[in-house]
Amino acid sequence: MPTRELTLRTSSNNTEASNFRFSMFRSIEAAGHDWDMAAPEHDLFLQRRFLSVMESHPPIGMRFAYLVFYGDNQPVGVALCQIKYFKADDNIQDGMEVPEKEPCFFTGLSRWVKRWVAGKVAADILICGNMLLTGEHGFYFNEAKIGKEKSVELLENALVTVVNVFEKEGVKMPVILVKDLTPEQRPVQGVDLVNHKGFVEFEIQPNMVLPLHYKDFDDYLQSMSTKYRTRAKRAFKRIEGIEKRELTQADIQRELPRLYHLYREIAHNAGFNMVDLNEHYLLALKQFMPEEFRMYAYYLNGELIAFYTTIQNGEELEAHFLGYDKVHNHEYQLYLNILYDIIRIGIDGGCHQIVFARTALEIKSSVGALPRDLYCYLRHQHVLANRFTGAMLDYFKPVEMWQQRHPFKGHALSE
Repeated sequence: MPTRELTLRTSSNNTEASNFRFSMFRSIEAAGHDWDMAAPEHDLFLQRRFLSVMESHPPIGMRFAYLVFYGDNQPVGVALCQIKYFKADDNIQDGMEVPEKEPCFFTGLSRWVKRWVAGKVAADILICGNMLLTGEHGFYFNEAKIGKEKSVELLENALVTVVNVFEKEGVKMPVILVKDLTPEQRPVQGVDLVNHKGFVEFEIQPNMVLPLHYKDFDDYLQSMSTKYRTRAKRAFKRIEGIEKRELTQADIQRELPRLYHLYREIAHNAGFNMVDLNEHYLLALKQFMPEEFRMYAYYLNGELIAFYTTIQNGEELEAHFLGYDKVHNHEYQLYLNILYDIIRIGIDGGCHQIVFARTALEIKSSVGALPRDLYCYLRHQHVLANRFTGAMLDYFKPVEMWQQRHPFKGHALSE
């Protein structure tokens, strides 16, 4: 695949600006050793072996580009770009179903307007980040070799160049999205992107993260208030008789149609869904990352009724994709038991924290997960259209009303 390499020109008067450049690659293998040199050792999700699996088994309608940044001809940073066709009325699920009985006039009118407006919003979007994950997995710069301000300037210039390259090939990308910056990154990078680069800052649901400091799972349960410990034990009682099994690669291959069906049943009921997994993605993770990727399943009378997956990312455990039969969820409390099982795996594996991602915020907080804010930045390339970007984001972004639970002793007393 072709490689594009350009020397960045910046408005800085500092002569060091001319020492920085970047290369764009169409495949992670083409980025090769230079990517490996600059990618962070602590983040599996920016390493070549994970990106190779994702690229070989991409979400439906997704393409990729990879940026390697150089300072004095040495790799100093990387950025992952995903190009995704986005049609708002295909991606916004919440409130779009036909109700069982007629809503009031104003409710019906608002739904009709939302559907009509959403149908007008469609475009390829350039995403700096990973739509399959929640968190800082979009770019990385070696701060010892390049400062934060300079890295923001390089990244923004590079993303604009990527847009221009694809436009010459007939692919128009009017929107750039920089995904999931932490509050620690925000003071420098966020302000610079908003004030000087014209991006609109926005938040959606927080990332739910559970810090782990427990000797074992029983220690975790004992740290809970009586109310939540009783709730946990009740959930364990419900699932007695359900067979739990870790799946091998051969198991996943055999169960693939059922696994994909259960995944889609849950994913398509989310309020906002921009990614449809490749049917073979999870199988490929097990094939090429057998130590880090694990899949577990629940069986009722021999039938697979739920599954969940985890990825070991250094000292973090990533709760990855899951699926379950909604018919059985309430009776056996499948989802709640999945959360407890993941916590057990994280504690037994000596992890420092579990990343549960965004969605189902309240039930995740009920097992101890805490909300961590993440900031996204979006810019429409047309100056006039960009003035309305903030209003459009407020209109389309999903809103999940939830109450944070505090299950641990002391904190739970106020509930």
